[in-house]
Amino acid sequence: MPDGHATFVAEIPLLGFSALPINLVREMIAGIAEAWDRGGPTPNAIARRVRMAQPFGRGALAEALKRPGHKVFLLVSHRALDRPGQIAAMRRQGCHFVPLIHDLIPLMHPEFARAGQSETHRRRIVNTAALADAILVNSAATAAELNPWLSGRVMAPPIAVAALGVAPPMVDPPPVALRPYFVVLGTIEPRKNHMLLLNLWRQFAASLGPAAPRLVVVGRRGWENENVLDMLERCTALDGLVREAGNLHDRDVASLLRGARALLFPSFAEGFGLPLAEALALGVPVLTSDLPALREVGQSAPDYLDPLDGAAWRAAVLDYARPESAARRAQMARLSGWTAPSWTRHFEAVDKLLLRLSGTPVPPLLMRAPAEAARIRHQAQT
Repeated sequence: MPDGHATFVAEIPLLGFSALPINLVREMIAGIAEAWDRGGPTPNAIARRVRMAQPFGRGALAEALKRPGHKVFLLVSHRALDRPGQIAAMRRQGCHFVPLIHDLIPLMHPEFARAGQSETHRRRIVNTAALADAILVNSAATAAELNPWLSGRVMAPPIAVAALGVAPPMVDPPPVALRPYFVVLGTIEPRKNHMLLLNLWRQFAASLGPAAPRLVVVGRRGWENENVLDMLERCTALDGLVREAGNLHDRDVASLLRGARALLFPSFAEGFGLPLAEALALGVPVLTSDLPALREVGQSAPDYLDPLDGAAWRAAVLDYARPESAARRAQMARLSGWTAPSWTRHFEAVDKLLLRLSGTPVPPLLMRAPAEAARIRHQAQT
């Protein structure tokens, strides 16, 4: 997009949004990309410059909002969604509001969320329903969960599915491992179901000993995972069979995946399933939970399993660990017909949705009777 056609904003607590210099934004994006791709240092110095620039950007944002032409406030993070007054202020200045909703997991599965997150996410979704002129989602599964929350609108806002693109680095596979290994990728948190795999590997240790396949756990430690951490730190049966690799940069993850027998993805809930898409894009087979969002991404390529069926996971892992695994060969054949979600198609869907809003005035907030919707409308209009 040409300079001047997009303004990047950051939120200043209690004050609202502020424009950021485009060159500083480019530096920040380049620094983050380098850190993710090759493990370079986190661009903390640039982040400090961004924070220092924020108070001076309110005037620049006011000038940008005065320019003629169609304006859209595109919010791609959930973080500011629980502050409707700031969003409504942007609408009053002529911006259509279009948020990107990644998932409703804290609402649909509060048992997997941190304390207070379910209520916070409920406010965010209620505010989305009250204020959005159109909505982007990362999957049709997310759209299906979001739709009931839009019933209070006289006319529901249009929703567009814009799947997240994947472009993992093309790396050579690592040297052939002495033992077959599997990878589980993602933050260590309850809904990712690491405990299923660790219990399986404890069984493998008892029944197969040193001949058991290996498991590599990739991802940072998250929340409410004490039982998983106890297994990783104190279960001596897993020594030599399970390795916690921590948070790796993208090239190391890609190389590790390319040498694996499969990615294991036994999650209880997902809005999209980025590890699944990344593994398939690298040509790596996946054993994954049978969830609507994961079926949407994986199509017919992976083998799908019930995340509660430990016996089925055990059988599948042991089968895929064998060099002559027919099931693994069959999935490799199916992979040739799988199409990776691309950023080109993502932005085509975004542009098409924004075009629907072009030339139309920002409408008033038209909600039906629920008291909560009325409260949000009142807060947004004052």
